[in-house]
Amino acid sequence: MTALALPGPTSVGPAILSRKTKAAIVVQFLLNEKTDIPLADLPEDQQAELTMLMGNMRYVDRDTLNTVIDEFSNELEQIGLSFPGDMAGALSALDGKISPRTAMRLRKEAGVRQTGDPWQRINALDIDRIERLVLSEATEIAAVMMSKIDVSKAAQVLSKLPGDKARRISYAVSMTTGVTPDAVDRIGLALAAQLDAEPLRAFTAKPEERLGSILNYSNSAIRDELLGDLEKEDQVFADAVRRAIFTFANIPERLNAIDVPKITRDVKPDTLATAIAAATGGTEEEQNGANFLLDNMSKRMADNIREEAEAKGTVKPKIGEKAMNEVVSAIRDLVNVGEIELLNPDDDD
Repeated sequence: MTALALPGPTSVGPAILSRKTKAAIVVQFLLNEKTDIPLADLPEDQQAELTMLMGNMRYVDRDTLNTVIDEFSNELEQIGLSFPGDMAGALSALDGKISPRTAMRLRKEAGVRQTGDPWQRINALDIDRIERLVLSEATEIAAVMMSKIDVSKAAQVLSKLPGDKARRISYAVSMTTGVTPDAVDRIGLALAAQLDAEPLRAFTAKPEERLGSILNYSNSAIRDELLGDLEKEDQVFADAVRRAIFTFANIPERLNAIDVPKITRDVKPDTLATAIAAATGGTEEEQNGANFLLDNMSKRMADNIREEAEAKGTVKPKIGEKAMNEVVSAIRDLVNVGEIELLNPDDDD
């Protein structure tokens, strides 16, 4: 729609029509054709001007319509390349292509906030971040947030809040009937501005998740020793790290039994047999992991794996650890692509 700017007073023949009037004719034509036009992207004053002119117009003859549409089509064909036209649009177009640090610096220098629906940004935050945002706001603001984000996510946030805070917010939701769309927009923009003002973080994953990932591939003896030392320094952090760790020994409590066939599909039979052999001669937890896998794969495959594992005899610790880590890596790969989901060990059921 940038090819024809917005309307002014109305019409006789195509030669004396203003560009704004021609734009109004094009818009009405596209609406009649059931075309989705993003008029909301225009500045508000232009939206108002367009609406007023279309309200004052009555009709144009077919020759005038054809001439205006032909002119509009010709102008579009002459456009070889279009650019966003402002810094906000340029930053949006380059989102994900330039570094977040550069984008933030340019936004600050140009005084440009991040574009887009602020509520989509807020809804995309993780549960813990939304919880912190809720706790930092007044009850009425938090009630609007709970009403705007996904229902399942709002339920998770409420379940994590202190009881009295959750009750006050729940009651405040019933009082949001009279909140205007403009007020909701202002609240969303204010919350998004807080997010924009936050300093960039060097690491996206939580500390316990990063350390847990490292310890996943560490020697079990070293892992147990480090966790023991960590518990003496910070019991809470150590517990969080343990929850983040996923090793062969954690398979029975974290892996859904129906997902075992998917694991056997992605792990070579020889590697799986080596892991089973090593686990059978390992700790009780590792033995439970081996039995869990064998019990939930097809009987024929389980018998073959057992036979191969017995034939391997005693496996060297280094080789066995590598094989078990390959099984764990296969499980994590399936989790990352969304094909399976690990169970939460803290869930009661």
